[in-house]
Amino acid sequence: MTREARIMSGIILITVPTIQYGGYFLLTSLMNKSSGYMDNPLRQNFFRAGHAHAGVIVILSLICQMLADGALLPTPLIWLVRIGVPLSAILISSGFFFSVLPADATQAGGAVSLIYAGVLVLAVAVVTLGIGLLRSLPSS
Repeated sequence: MTREARIMSGIILITVPTIQYGGYFLLTSLMNKSSGYMDNPLRQNFFRAGHAHAGVIVILSLICQMLADGALLPTPLIWLVRIGVPLSAILISSGFFFSVLPADATQAGGAVSLIYAGVLVLAVAVVTLGIGLLRSLPSS
């Protein structure tokens, strides 16, 4: 594992308690009848999706750090991958959470655009990594 992969993996792992806190928040919201959480299906779905996306993409981010070490790409593109995948976790989950912050939200607010931005960043980063890995294959 390269120094860069170790640094980025360390930073990514330090963010895991924020995802754990999100799970704790969801659990306490479900258990506390007066929280109003169960009264808003849109908010339930968006909060659940934000939490799930954060966890899954953080795991993907760790995998991509290792894979980036083997990709044949210019340094700036390697850093696009190293930063882009974990950044997409932040953007996507933030979009889900911030777009339904008011307890009485009936539709997603403007922050939903963060989801689209995060999806774009994620797609560019993983396709770039995929191309870099295919380029690193020995020619026959």
